[in-house]
Amino acid sequence: MAPRAITPPATSAPSSEALLEFPDNFLLIDLCGEYDRNLAVIEDRLGVQILRRGNQLVIMGDDTVRAEAAEVLRGLYARLEAGRTIEAGDIDREMRMGKSEADTAPQSGDQMDLIPANRVEIKTRKKLVEPRTDAQKTYVKSLFANELAFGIGPAGTGKTYLAVAVGVNMLINGHVDRIILSRPAVEAGEKLGYLPGDMKDKIDPYMQPLYDALNDFLPGKQTAKLIEEKRIEIAPLAFMRGRTLANAFVVLDEAQNATTMQMKMFLTRLGEGSRMVITGDRTQVDLPRGVQSGLRDAERLLSRIPSISFNYFTSKDVVRHPLVAAIIEAYEADDPPS
Repeated sequence: MAPRAITPPATSAPSSEALLEFPDNFLLIDLCGEYDRNLAVIEDRLGVQILRRGNQLVIMGDDTVRAEAAEVLRGLYARLEAGRTIEAGDIDREMRMGKSEADTAPQSGDQMDLIPANRVEIKTRKKLVEPRTDAQKTYVKSLFANELAFGIGPAGTGKTYLAVAVGVNMLINGHVDRIILSRPAVEAGEKLGYLPGDMKDKIDPYMQPLYDALNDFLPGKQTAKLIEEKRIEIAPLAFMRGRTLANAFVVLDEAQNATTMQMKMFLTRLGEGSRMVITGDRTQVDLPRGVQSGLRDAERLLSRIPSISFNYFTSKDVVRHPLVAAIIEAYEADDPPS
């Protein structure tokens, strides 16, 4: 049963208070979190005060933020009723998304079976991944719906993480036979030659973020086995030349560091039954001075093709530490992109 809003008598509570009653006291304990830490997060973010009285929560604050806090608490309680847990990311997501979840509907067409209804969710072997902003939600839907999609925006917005999650989902559900993850091995102020070991040892540090994402969605032994069987490949962009990538989910990360020729080479690898995702941040180009970023050229040349999806993120979509968004905004204000 959903939490019930109580309108207190005028003599018992001032107008700056709202009461929510929760029928299951055990779920209410989980909602509040250990030492009420979940309530503390909501209080800090929304500028309200939340007090617990038995199986009720009293929300104090201005009308607008009080109503927003009540909506967040209802959403989190519904999550617990569905048998799920509440983590810090879930609280952040509920505060960002709120009522917008209700507007998601299944899409028609051949890909309808791939697109989750209502809430947008990505099921993997280890966890259920949910978009935490409206831009992320639109991006995930486009990954399911389009054979070629771009995710462009600053660091920390989940472009690569969500793309890998969708790839894992499609692999375990049999929609693709393999996952191919690639990055340009471009030096960001450091020299590959100074790193110890053979070529694989030198390249692996560049690929580590892709390994990290995979390990979030698949058990370690399963990841290792799939890599051994070549059902998951992680390789530098240069290794893609001459291949035709059929029945695969293909991700090119850090695409702003691909040259125009490399981008054309990569895009033309797309084969039958495959999907391709290109992610990048136009503000972090590490190419030599005077070399045009292939990501910029791809935007210019391909943006009018209807079956190609371009998805854009801003600092408001950063889902890392809140300071990351502030840092990005400070740099953008000092040197706005051309």
